[in-house]
Amino acid sequence: MMSIPYAVRTQAFIGGKFVKAENDAVFENLNPASGQLLNVVSSCSEHDVDVAVKSARKAFETGVWSKLDPRERKKILRKFSDLIEANGNEIAYLDSVDAGKPISDCQNIDIPDVVNNIRWYAESIDKVFGKISPTGQDKLGLVVREPVGVVGLVLPWNFPAGTLSWKIAPALAAGNSIVVKPAELAPLSTLRIAELAFDAGIPAGVFNVVPGLGHVAGKALGLHPDVDIISFTGSTEVGRHFLRYAAESNLKKVVLECGGKSPQIVMADSADRLESIAENLAGAAFWNMGQNCTCGSRILVQSSIKDQFVERLKKAAKSWSVGEPTNPETRLGPLIEASALKRVLSAIDEARKDGARVVAGGNQVMQETGGWFVEPTIVDNVSPTSALAQNEVFGPVVAIISFDTEEDAIRLANDSMYGLAATLFTTNLDVAIRVSRRIQAGTVAVNGYGEGDITTPFGGYKTSGFGGYDKGIEAFDQYTQLKTIYISLDLTR
Repeated sequence: MMSIPYAVRTQAFIGGKFVKAENDAVFENLNPASGQLLNVVSSCSEHDVDVAVKSARKAFETGVWSKLDPRERKKILRKFSDLIEANGNEIAYLDSVDAGKPISDCQNIDIPDVVNNIRWYAESIDKVFGKISPTGQDKLGLVVREPVGVVGLVLPWNFPAGTLSWKIAPALAAGNSIVVKPAELAPLSTLRIAELAFDAGIPAGVFNVVPGLGHVAGKALGLHPDVDIISFTGSTEVGRHFLRYAAESNLKKVVLECGGKSPQIVMADSADRLESIAENLAGAAFWNMGQNCTCGSRILVQSSIKDQFVERLKKAAKSWSVGEPTNPETRLGPLIEASALKRVLSAIDEARKDGARVVAGGNQVMQETGGWFVEPTIVDNVSPTSALAQNEVFGPVVAIISFDTEEDAIRLANDSMYGLAATLFTTNLDVAIRVSRRIQAGTVAVNGYGEGDITTPFGGYKTSGFGGYDKGIEAFDQYTQLKTIYISLDLTR
């Protein structure tokens, strides 16, 4: 078992304290960089989830958080963010060893983002107002928002702390109680953050964590009749399960942010910027080992500049060093698990069989470590209908597809069941606006890969999800109930 230089808690967090799962059940948590046991974590049962939901419901109904003065909630959430910042190195380390993420990314990107997200929603608490509807003089229509109640949050493993903050910040700011089911592949940072929330003054029962297996704890949360909303980030396949769970239980609201196959379009008018574009798109493709729902895994390049671009992308890929994730020099860590390694290598082999050409990478590396490492891989001459062009690989593999005209680019970009994000590179403002409007994606970035920031809503089209948006003021909408209070006034007095 790997030694971690922090006191790591691996039990469930329910009602303000760490507790064992029913029958002391645990699951093994493996280190992606070695394939060896990292630790064992409590594996919550349906009973454990029920206890957590009851704890959340009791806290909500008593009003210790839901009815607290908004400015008091703001004060506590700001203290919460301060504690995360003070313990940032610890949380970054937990995500690095747990999910195989490069420590430099965790320290310099993920944890600062977590702190900023919580502070931003804390500051928004007393700046989101209801409305008064236009009525006659004898009526008063109040349109108000109330916390929805008990919120179930089901997390992915690729950005454990980051995605957690996207969800808990607006949910808690709105006054809800939450039950979090972290990914079984990376649960450690969520448990530590829940402990810090309690230390900051968030009352017992408001923030609960039920680690466990998806088909047990996740399913129990999805089916629970006293959960008012499920917010899920993960695969489209699992997202469908939560829709079924809602239909089979209490018709709870479901918010889904699922898979993606994000097109990155490079127009020929950007030919004089190919080196910087290649560096940007190497990051889009390989950042977080390609294990990112908006990963730029499908690059569409205008035919006249395709060969030039590929050469520059090959050069850019060389700077993406593969190594042990806790090494500050590492840019690419391991894939999350053995099955992911097998899936990614199979996708590369299948692309070769389909007639595509691997021009960089394509191999497993660092096998002597026992970890699940793949070098950054570029595949050229990919058919738009092939599996590599259509399926989410979730690894450091990018497919190059050429196109001739603007119409071709739009058609290829939209030729996917997904619609989460896209990037367009062009120096022509008309092209930028025209193409951006026609791409079927929740976020379209122009002249630089990106997902927006905390001020902009993030969500998808088609099978990439629906029902709400992480980030932005819009996130409050999914964690609140809209209510109309319609008052008849006596004007005769």
